Amino acid sequence: MTIEITHTRREGTLIEGTSRGDGSAEILRLREYGRTQRQPFRWSRNLDCWYLPHSRDHATYTPSLELLAQRLRDAGFEVTLTIDNADRRSFSDAEKEREEKAEGRAERFGGYAASATQNSEAAWKSSHEISERFAFGQPILVGHHSEGRARRDHARMDNAMRKSIGERDRADHLTGRAQAAANYERFKKDPGRTLRRLDKLRADLRAVEKWQRGESAKGFSRSPADPELETEHQELTEEIQHWEQVIKDAEAEGFKMWSKADFTRGDFVLYRGTWYEVLRVNPKSVTIPHIHNGVGQRVVRAADNRHDGWTWTAPYDDVSGRKSDDEIQQSTRAEAAEHQEQAQQAPPIKEPVPAAETCPTSHPSPWHAKARRWALYRHP
Repeated sequence: MTIEITHTRREGTLIEGTSRGDGSAEILRLREYGRTQRQPFRWSRNLDCWYLPHSRDHATYTPSLELLAQRLRDAGFEVTLTIDNADRRSFSDAEKEREEKAEGRAERFGGYAASATQNSEAAWKSSHEISERFAFGQPILVGHHSEGRARRDHARMDNAMRKSIGERDRADHLTGRAQAAANYERFKKDPGRTLRRLDKLRADLRAVEKWQRGESAKGFSRSPADPELETEHQELTEEIQHWEQVIKDAEAEGFKMWSKADFTRGDFVLYRGTWYEVLRVNPKSVTIPHIHNGVGQRVVRAADNRHDGWTWTAPYDDVSGRKSDDEIQQSTRAEAAEHQEQAQQAPPIKEPVPAAETCPTSHPSPWHAKARRWALYRHP
């Protein structure tokens, strides 16, 4: 039978035509393939063929597949190799499928975690029920007819408790995976992350356009006739449009996109929970006093810089708010008045009344009497 190696951006790298025990698995499991040349192929029961992980929606590294094909031919197999990097799906379709898979993983791992929790509780209950026989410290009676059963009970308790702990650890691990899968879409569409992602994608698109014009970008050049450049241009354009729509949706829901036009020197910017005075306004960030000044502080002014004039930059995609100097002063006065009012309304603190000292001679305890007799016995 002929082994078929195919790669498209739509489906990834797939290998069909193998059979169990024919010797191809040993070659496919070598960690020498893929774009990193460190990946093995894996068997998929759903696809009923071998596949290369993380090969979908990417151009393949052709020399890696040619090496695999040659190894299979050297082992006596008839091999065909087909590569079509232009066959792809849209970025929106790919992202929608990833979100659906994340939802499925969240549901699946949530069920696994619930099952592991039930197994842990059942194992603990089993161990506890066995231990009731030894609740009063009954030892193992060596040589007695109950010795064998007692030792078996101890072994069963130990095994049950170990299983309970293991299942509990497994439940915690699966709960974490379920939570991570459930948060996939929220983290992926976080406006701050999306803005940073867009900056990178736009830079990549500019580089591709330079290569298409025959110019150098990112420190090297590529042939303008390379058909891969057109595919990369289409992919980057679609991805940028997708994330720009995410930002538009976030703005419609109240998200504010900060920029250079929103700040002037002397304003205050809310950066990671602390208000910092703006020292300088830059195209992509504002310069503020060093963040070490903000430890335990709500407002940090330029005069509060205790680190020899050290500064920090707050990117606009990480900014949460803006206030003028007057607004900061008003809020500070309002908070001070509120704290003073709360202090005046607080009930007075009563001093604790010391307990009356007990005279050992007036209320002797059995212990005192016993200690006194022992002292007289030692030192008559």
